[in-house]
Amino acid sequence: MNGTTAYTPPTVWSWNKESGGRFANINRPIAGATHEKDLPIGKHPLQLYSLATPNGVKVTVMLEELLALGHTGAEYDAWLIRISDGDQFGSGFVAVNPNSKIPALMDRSGATPIRVFESGAILQYLAEKFGNAFLPTERAARAECLSWLFWQMGSAPYLGGGFGHFYAYAPTKIEYAIDRFAMETKRQLDVLDRRLAESRYLAGSEYTIADMAVWPWYGTLAKGQLYEAGEFLQVGEYRNVLRWTDEIAQRPAVQRGRMVNRAWGQPSSQLHERHDAGDFGTRTQDKLETEQR
Repeated sequence: MNGTTAYTPPTVWSWNKESGGRFANINRPIAGATHEKDLPIGKHPLQLYSLATPNGVKVTVMLEELLALGHTGAEYDAWLIRISDGDQFGSGFVAVNPNSKIPALMDRSGATPIRVFESGAILQYLAEKFGNAFLPTERAARAECLSWLFWQMGSAPYLGGGFGHFYAYAPTKIEYAIDRFAMETKRQLDVLDRRLAESRYLAGSEYTIADMAVWPWYGTLAKGQLYEAGEFLQVGEYRNVLRWTDEIAQRPAVQRGRMVNRAWGQPSSQLHERHDAGDFGTRTQDKLETEQR
């Protein structure tokens, strides 16, 4: 196979060298904090610690959608966690998410703060907190919604940690690994395309947290913007996914949610921290850079 040499696994694996690749400096086989660092706390009960990766975008889209519905209690502070710098291994972050992954949420609206981690759990928690917003209450519809939500949670590792890692980030291109995960990624796109051929949204006729979970990953992939793999995966053939992707992308709350905790791309698309709805007009990176001149 191209780019590979024979490898015999040892009887006992040991961590005696860096794995290589883009994230080698933060990869390790143990959990827990690497340094002491408290998390900031803003003025709102909901405190989000995140980065605008697909998993982070799920939650900021949900919060912006809740605010658009008129749920004033969904106002939030969003703090930037730079995972390439290892912010997720600070003691404060690990206390909120022992798994050291973004996003992580603290709900300080009650007498005892509640931590919520894992993006799917945060979506469901927020939906239930705000009267089952974007989460059907009828049994069959709710089951459909949660099934697609958990489908995404189970499928994303193949797309991100599998295809994305070996196609875009691994130090060596391994034909077997790329073929294996490209095949699975295209199968997943076909699963979505077939569902969206029969339904406007994933759970049915209504937009739900299932769409918010799936769209940042597979919508971005379908537009060729994730791992720059659109041509490689021939994403244009998934017409129903593209229709769904474009419809969701037009939602104002989605457009705002994509900007929060974003630290790359056009400066006008980056809102590193979000503490108030007015920040979208005053605190994007292009505005801050202009002020500093």
